[in-house]
Amino acid sequence: LVSFGGPEGQDDVLPFLRNVTRGRGIPDERLEEVAHHYRHFGGVSPINAQNRALQAALQDELRSRGVDLPVLWGNRNWDPYLADAIRDAHAAGHRRLLAVVTSAYSSYSGCRQYREDLAMALEETGLAGELQIDKVRNYFDHPGFVTPFVEGVREALQRTHEQLGPDGDITRDAHVLFVTHSIPTATAVTSGPPDAELGEEGAYGAQHRAVADVIMASAGAMSDVGTGGSAAQFAAVPWSLVYQSRSGAPTTPWLEPDINDAIEALAEQGTQAVVIVPIGFVSDHMEVMWDLDEEAMETAQEKGMYAERVATPGVHPEFVRGLIDLVQERLASP
Repeated sequence: LVSFGGPEGQDDVLPFLRNVTRGRGIPDERLEEVAHHYRHFGGVSPINAQNRALQAALQDELRSRGVDLPVLWGNRNWDPYLADAIRDAHAAGHRRLLAVVTSAYSSYSGCRQYREDLAMALEETGLAGELQIDKVRNYFDHPGFVTPFVEGVREALQRTHEQLGPDGDITRDAHVLFVTHSIPTATAVTSGPPDAELGEEGAYGAQHRAVADVIMASAGAMSDVGTGGSAAQFAAVPWSLVYQSRSGAPTTPWLEPDINDAIEALAEQGTQAVVIVPIGFVSDHMEVMWDLDEEAMETAQEKGMYAERVATPGVHPEFVRGLIDLVQERLASP
């Protein structure tokens, strides 16, 4: 299990952020601007606890299928580090590892950089010639990843419909915002095949839009909300792909619009309710808790809008089963 990592106390926050930004020469004064997000929660990122829970759930699922494989865990930016996990694997006698990364989409930071991290960890440990590390494929389109969002969106739209009342029209008064981490436009363009012609969002944006399409169609397929005697399908509720958590120099183009700008624009158009769906994330870590649960919710509240945030997959049984399906798929490949 390969993940990003996060601090687990106030003293960890700055060292962790230095790890995340290493090589960029960012002074501590600027890092403190981000550190307050973590300090707001006692300096503890939820991601490590979520990974412990996912590690245990994956181990249980393997055991239930009669698959005798241990689940180790290593992070890019905090303890337990990838190099330590690789040393532990080697010491236990393992010579072939299979990486399941907590990132579902194609992008440099969400896919290729993890491959680089694994290669560097092998070099750091001196085990490059003794250990082989493969990686399961991207899983943005796997039912195990998508199903938890379908359930969450359906339930959120049902509550939103009730909140709007008998005079409301969910296809007119509500909007679904699918949100993911923004990345530099130049990085997005290179997230897929060079001849794909997918525009400035690249494969990264195209994959998110494809998932959003499926979620809306699936959420509406089994939902019938009576409005004035007619059937209002949740699939007809308008939706947009928006972004969050941009960083770096203001002069560098990043994918837009930001979710807060999108909420403000919708309010000006008369939208009364928003359903926020963090389809770019597999768990409710810091950027979900701060950027969405704090900042985006505050923006909606200031605009007098009803807002709900849908849960991420976390340790949803379908998600756990889906990841193990991918493990077994790779084990069975030649």
